[in-house]
Amino acid sequence: MPIRDFADIQVVESVPLAERNLAPSTYEALRRSAESHPQATALSFFLDAADFAHTHDWSYAELFADITRAANAFHDLGVVPGEVIAFVLPNLPETHFTIWGGEAAGIVMAINPLLEVPQVIDLLRAARARVVVALPPGPGNDLWPRLAGQLNTLHDLKHIVWVSLEPYVNHERGAALRSIALHEKSLHKDVVIHTDLRTLMLAQPDDTLKSGRQIGQDEVSSYFCTGGTTGLPKIAARTHGSEVFNAWAMATHMQPRDIGQIVFCGLPLFHVNGQLVTGLMPWTQGDRVILGTPQGYRGPRVVERFWSMVEHFHVNFFSGVPTFYAALLQQDSQDHDLSSLSYALCGAAPMPVELFREFERRIGVRLLEGYGLTEGACVSSVNPPLGDRRIGSIGLRLVYQDMRAVVLDSNGQYERDADLEEVGVIAIQGPNIFNGYLEHSHNQGVWIDIGGKRWLNTGDLGRQDAQGYFWLTGRRKELIIRGGHNIDPKQIEEALQAHPAVALVAAVGSPDAYAGEVPVAYVQLLPGQVCTVEALLEFAGRHISERAAVPKRIELLEALPLTPVGKIFKPALQQREISQVILNEAKAAGLDGVTVHVLQDSRLGIVARINAGAEREQLERLIGRYSFKVDWA
Repeated sequence: MPIRDFADIQVVESVPLAERNLAPSTYEALRRSAESHPQATALSFFLDAADFAHTHDWSYAELFADITRAANAFHDLGVVPGEVIAFVLPNLPETHFTIWGGEAAGIVMAINPLLEVPQVIDLLRAARARVVVALPPGPGNDLWPRLAGQLNTLHDLKHIVWVSLEPYVNHERGAALRSIALHEKSLHKDVVIHTDLRTLMLAQPDDTLKSGRQIGQDEVSSYFCTGGTTGLPKIAARTHGSEVFNAWAMATHMQPRDIGQIVFCGLPLFHVNGQLVTGLMPWTQGDRVILGTPQGYRGPRVVERFWSMVEHFHVNFFSGVPTFYAALLQQDSQDHDLSSLSYALCGAAPMPVELFREFERRIGVRLLEGYGLTEGACVSSVNPPLGDRRIGSIGLRLVYQDMRAVVLDSNGQYERDADLEEVGVIAIQGPNIFNGYLEHSHNQGVWIDIGGKRWLNTGDLGRQDAQGYFWLTGRRKELIIRGGHNIDPKQIEEALQAHPAVALVAAVGSPDAYAGEVPVAYVQLLPGQVCTVEALLEFAGRHISERAAVPKRIELLEALPLTPVGKIFKPALQQREISQVILNEAKAAGLDGVTVHVLQDSRLGIVARINAGAEREQLERLIGRYSFKVDWA
């Protein structure tokens, strides 16, 4: 049944979840779909946006067969349940074979290929990865040469499996890539390198798991790196049951829908949204997934030609982050038939209200804003496709997953549920919740005991209204979200703190019309020390391994704002950033007499109170590109 309001959620939940007969594992969920829709197209991949009509296609039967082959190939490499297959790959069909075949053989760990090598090595070591699946050396791929020299430090690593691009390029280029890979393999004798995953797969049966494994819903399926990447890696352990449930629950909220919808995947497959919302979820519904270029939305000409792709493939649904929607608005959609689009999902970062409204007005597509986190599989709440969609809200909770705003005491223990419209910590509990972090110390403060049940403390602040909709008001975790990418401010602060002239550092997110937020750093120098902003920026660039985390700007203050107990008070810096952004926009537009007061509202979080007089309408259009809350005086 369609989910239009909170009452519909209660109707769905009147049937016990156990009676829904969900698959116990991702492998079984995919097997059931292959059995129900064997000849339907499940996956279409194109390498180049300039030739997007040229696709490589898999039916459901063929996709499941390749997933089974991959599982058996990993089994023959010695992987047993509980051992880790890590992948450092762009968006390729083989990435999906690795994910779902790997989960059938052991535990799959996704690693962002844009990370610096020291971070990749730390993650592989912490997870004790037995197999790494990656691209071989070749034009445009500089990761392997930088990674190769560090592999001998990974004592658990037994096999490297390369994914060749040969099936997707012409014969001449394929032969060149094969020659480069074979030469590179000959240079490494200390680790077993397999030059092509598909070659391993072709030697395997495609109709049964050689391990004979019967996978239970509580078995660990995947590891995901989440939060920061400094110190010991923070790795979340998720289960088969959590992933299957989340895909099913999300599909339930997307009703009514026809079987065989066309879903475009442009978010990276090392991210939970790419894997579940535009992967496992549509494949449990008999849909066709369009996998667009190895770089997804970042691929050359993908944004430029996106509306042509929607028209050509008759795309019904896609998911993106605010920066992608902003980029799409720069493309002319007038000459394209977009009538196939039912809706689009926005997550990972708050959607600016003006961008939200402008996109819907010009494109005519209903945007659904949602909320989720890796620790909750992917999605925890979403605005309904039908019924009352509320701009600025993160929507209604998923069926069978409880979600509350709660008040905690000074020790972080549950005190009471927050009242309606009262801000509290968002807590979630249900079948989608992860097992915990791999490193035991990272689990401190993660769980809240409520009535004898273990709830996840999301670290986000929010409130619930009388109709059951949730509204975020802040992030206790202090993560900086740049274009949907999480940046831990600690890695910025620790790097700059090592400078001999620096006394204190605080990194915060500065509102950005394109990326949502960009990192900036405030620095207090040691008494008697002299150092320029330029020197600090150069130092940050050399010592911060994650390029996206390098501060966009550094400001020197005589003294950083502190709490009464001496801790740095970051909300004051965030308020300063918001005020500066507004005044800069007003100045650039030639608007005089604008006054701004940014304050911490007990119900709404940080709010910018603006008095612009007769200039309000013009300034409102400019400020609407940002995600902070505004109160017009």
